[in-house]
Amino acid sequence: MEFRHEYKHYINYMDYLIMRSKLKAVMRLDANTNKDGGYYIRSLYFDNYKNIVLQDKINGINHREKFRIRCYNKDFKFINLEKKSKINGLCAKIKAPLSKAQTEAIIASKTAWMATSEEPLVVELYAKMKSGQLRPKTIVDYRREAYVYGPGNVRVTFDSDIRTGLLSTDLFNPNLPTIKAGDQQILLEVKYDHFIPDVILSIIQLEGRRQTAFSKYASCRIYG
Repeated sequence: MEFRHEYKHYINYMDYLIMRSKLKAVMRLDANTNKDGGYYIRSLYFDNYKNIVLQDKINGINHREKFRIRCYNKDFKFINLEKKSKINGLCAKIKAPLSKAQTEAIIASKTAWMATSEEPLVVELYAKMKSGQLRPKTIVDYRREAYVYGPGNVRVTFDSDIRTGLLSTDLFNPNLPTIKAGDQQILLEVKYDHFIPDVILSIIQLEGRRQTAFSKYASCRIYG
């Protein structure tokens, strides 16, 4: 598992417009980008009855992890199980593919098949569903605009229209009722390996902006 630097900042719409125009001159759009310049992400996050994942985030636990099932643009033919880990401010993500039938089985707590999966991440989630009582908890929807840059393996994203499905785990419902979650400023995320080139750093640095510990999962859990 390779760990990367990750920073998050709230920005306003004017900051976004200025920054985007500059980034377009030096970075390329992510391959998943739609014709409207972005793409849509739906994630189903896991937690247990004690809300341990949420509490670890709120309490700033140094070593924490979260599991989620993710799909893009409401295309349910491409689904991933992901685990995101954070240690000493560095982040790593591993993922494994899931079929729609497998995902539906997990949501319905029909998990016996997971124990013998060929995907180690699926087996790990199964173990933690058994030992830690992890269960599907909350759906998070949002729009992402993403830019990538080769040197430093830099990825800059703008997340907006963050919404929650409240207590629903109906991942495959394209018409799932959702409500806006929290402050609707734009969330800037910057990820890179060992260094960030000056040409990118000069664009994303904004006077008076501080790094934030914002979590889309935590902001959506306010509502249930």
